[in-house]
Amino acid sequence: MNAVCHAPVSKVARSARVFAATDFTFSHHLEENKATSQGASGRCWLFAALNTLRVVAIERMELEDDFEFSQNHLMFWDKMEKANYFLESILLTLDEPTDGRLIAHLLSAPVQDGGQWHMFVNLVRKYGVVPKTAMPETDSSGRTGELNYQLTYLLREAACRMRHAHHSGATEAEVRAMKAPALIEAYRMLAIHLGVPPRDFFWQWRDRDNKHHREGTMTPLRFYEKFVGADLGDMACLIHCPQASKSFETLYTIRFLGNVVGGEPIKYLNVEVDVMKTAAANQIKAGEPVWFGCDVGKCLDRDSGLMDVDLFEYDLVYGRAPSMTKAERLDYGHAQMTHAMVFTGVDLDASDKPLKWRVENSWGDKAGDGGFMQMTDRWFDEHNYEVVVRKRYVPEALLPVLDTEPIALDPWDPMGALAC
Repeated sequence: MNAVCHAPVSKVARSARVFAATDFTFSHHLEENKATSQGASGRCWLFAALNTLRVVAIERMELEDDFEFSQNHLMFWDKMEKANYFLESILLTLDEPTDGRLIAHLLSAPVQDGGQWHMFVNLVRKYGVVPKTAMPETDSSGRTGELNYQLTYLLREAACRMRHAHHSGATEAEVRAMKAPALIEAYRMLAIHLGVPPRDFFWQWRDRDNKHHREGTMTPLRFYEKFVGADLGDMACLIHCPQASKSFETLYTIRFLGNVVGGEPIKYLNVEVDVMKTAAANQIKAGEPVWFGCDVGKCLDRDSGLMDVDLFEYDLVYGRAPSMTKAERLDYGHAQMTHAMVFTGVDLDASDKPLKWRVENSWGDKAGDGGFMQMTDRWFDEHNYEVVVRKRYVPEALLPVLDTEPIALDPWDPMGALAC
């Protein structure tokens, strides 16, 4: 009691033994670029995904390691698409009770910052990418609270008016016509906070040998095709969800979760955790980073960047140890995927089994090893939920499952959480 009254319990419980024994060497360690920072926003999924792609752009243009794509550019279009997705969802649910669980869920966060891998794919396919210089950060892109509040009010108000009109006898066409003015206002609000996204931009650069290159005027889609060109359709999203309500080797999706209407739906292939780990390790060994989603706040020392289930000895503080399994934590609301990052390394033992993982985060360069963190393999078992890998690293027997009709889960399912 004396100790915890004078210091955070996480500091009191932190194991000096585990902390001191940490080894920062990896058997497979990719070349890394400077750490990025999402600021006070929930854009980790965009930062992580763009960080996997900038590796290709940096190599193709022979740039320095501080190159970044504009995260603001994709956030603008993500919020615009989410606004449209939300209003379309309202149109599909006009006869649902206002105090029902589905409408309450839809109204809870129409344009939150978070996202998922397939939502990123939809944005890149439709809007391309631009260098950060073409649409730099603004105050609101790095601190999204006020923008989200204003935009959320606008959309809730539009939903209110549309539902009232429907219940007052307006035709389907009349209710649908109410959507366009709301989207026009949403675009204007986003432009005020984030700037107007470029239709095209002039691109020239100096490479790491100081040689000048001039490409000229480019569109965002052309920039992606020319300097990235990655086949995003070649990626598969693997999850590990051991709940009894779900089956392994089964494809899932989430109802009413997405951004681009008519775009690629979210698809999760549920697999055993060792399948996820093997696929991720093989992709790293082949020289490519891996996007992943986890419950980042568990067993994390943010200053050191250590993610270790043995790092905090809370049993010595409270006289009891937590005992829920991963499945039980999901069932009882104590776990969900909250954050996306990138694996840039893995430490394999003599039998090719992972011991720990190197993690690129988007919290700036102050925490951890210049912004990079370290995850033990046991932490992966307990708190990692998702990896995105090339299909060639998915077991051959599971590839046909990716083409099956996914089972739709309720929007409030723990697998419906967005990384932020």
